[in-house]
Amino acid sequence: MKLLRFLFFRVLAGALTVLGVVTFCFLALHLLPGDPTDSLLGETATDADREALRHALHLDRPLLAQYALFLRDAFLRGMGPSFAHPEHSALREVAEVWPSTVALALSSAAVGWAVALPLALVASARPGSRTDAAVGVLSLAGVALPTLYTGPLLITLLCVTVPVLPFPGPDATGLSSLVLPSLTLGAGLAGMLTRMGRASLREVLLEPYITAARARGLSEPAVLVRHGLRSALVPLLTVGGAQLSALLGGALVTEKVFDRPGVGLLLLEALTRRDIPVVLAGVFVVAATAVVMQLLVDLAYAAVDPRIRVQ
Repeated sequence: MKLLRFLFFRVLAGALTVLGVVTFCFLALHLLPGDPTDSLLGETATDADREALRHALHLDRPLLAQYALFLRDAFLRGMGPSFAHPEHSALREVAEVWPSTVALALSSAAVGWAVALPLALVASARPGSRTDAAVGVLSLAGVALPTLYTGPLLITLLCVTVPVLPFPGPDATGLSSLVLPSLTLGAGLAGMLTRMGRASLREVLLEPYITAARARGLSEPAVLVRHGLRSALVPLLTVGGAQLSALLGGALVTEKVFDRPGVGLLLLEALTRRDIPVVLAGVFVVAATAVVMQLLVDLAYAAVDPRIRVQ
């Protein structure tokens, strides 16, 4: 019963959060200077053509009436038709690039976790050693290097100098096309998770129950993995969940560098041409994803830490 009540209030709070974010973006888009008809019709259009298009898109109505129409379209018509492509709903345009974004986000998260956990364990097993210092330098480099630099560097190394991967582009398909962008995004995530894991594990290894586990004769790997890592996962889940939410919202720079379709690139293009329904559909998907990810992270806390589950 407590779990159901918790889920009910979290879902309700998440729905209100998503509605608030989308409403704020709706108001902000309508307060921005400029007219969507200018980007849709071009400079050669007449004033009569612009007025006719504004009437067709309901842009000549009061703001409150436009918001009511938006809420109707949000529930009944997939956020309404796109301004640039009226034959498609705005939510459909986001759904077309969503699988590409999900594949990139999950593969990048897999790279980040696969690199971060072993490095954090190795560094925590020998605090103050050269290995610990080397892990610290590597993790700092992963956090500091921007994807705008890492992406072209990996393209030069793995596509030109040692041509083992295909060049990125819209024609690149299959798992091989995910390697370079996943490494680019995963490097930054791995650096952040490694630094967080090192700090968290060092605090956990000073706890009395760790001393008791060592006194019982458990090996150091068993102490690190079975007792230390499980408790240290709580802050890692927080950071990892937030980063995965951001990746599912679209990694704009990486999608641009590797010429991959994605939610981030779609939002930038829609914002440039003032395609309000597509922008709002993208914001809705990003906000809903962040809310769902936070709920999953909260449930994961209870799965890895029995103390939270008891509470």
